[in-house]
Amino acid sequence: MSEFTLNYFNYFTEIEEHFQQARGTALFLLSPLDWALIETWKNAGIPLEAVLRGIDVAFEKWRAKRSRAQQVNSLAFCAQAVMVEAQRQADLAPGQPSASKEHSESPFPDEEILRYLARNEAAIRELGRPEFDGIIEAIHQIITDFPTHSTDLEALEQRLTMLEQKMVAIARTRQSDEESLAARKELESYLKPYRGRMTAPQIAMLEAQFLERSLLDRAGLPRLSLFYLR
Repeated sequence: MSEFTLNYFNYFTEIEEHFQQARGTALFLLSPLDWALIETWKNAGIPLEAVLRGIDVAFEKWRAKRSRAQQVNSLAFCAQAVMVEAQRQADLAPGQPSASKEHSESPFPDEEILRYLARNEAAIRELGRPEFDGIIEAIHQIITDFPTHSTDLEALEQRLTMLEQKMVAIARTRQSDEESLAARKELESYLKPYRGRMTAPQIAMLEAQFLERSLLDRAGLPRLSLFYLR
């Protein structure tokens, strides 16, 4: 198993644990905004190493201040440092593409992936909503044909991500105006203290990701990506 593949699919876990360690509170729980922020970094192709280093830099600067009355309560505090570190790493290796999700041995046992897929299929089926029947059938087919998918995790992840986006699109058509407004109010309550630490494009990406996650949560729909397997 390659070290990169293991770290790639543990992207969320590695960042969560590193932030907790840097903060000095292992039991600190990340907020919905934090998880959405991690997903924007993942989708933007920001290397895990850049995120971890950015977190370290942000806390180093925080600890260097004489007055530290304000506790760091969100990954958003580190957003600017992460982007700076990502750019620094890109400048050090001009013309080099981000590490690709190369084919290699799966970091998860086949049985674990199958349980994850079956659990997601069952969760959607239990909602009893006909509009998601196509998603259910597609997941069931992946389970049935799993031996052909298990040898190429990248292709499997791409297929699951496509199904998840279809699920989001369907759920969005069923979302009421009141639910949409409530999600936006929740987003603003989380984001307001950190708006000054991010650029407009970064905020736009974070808002879109947060609202997508909120939409799935409120609809009782599971995440399908392998990033949520653990």
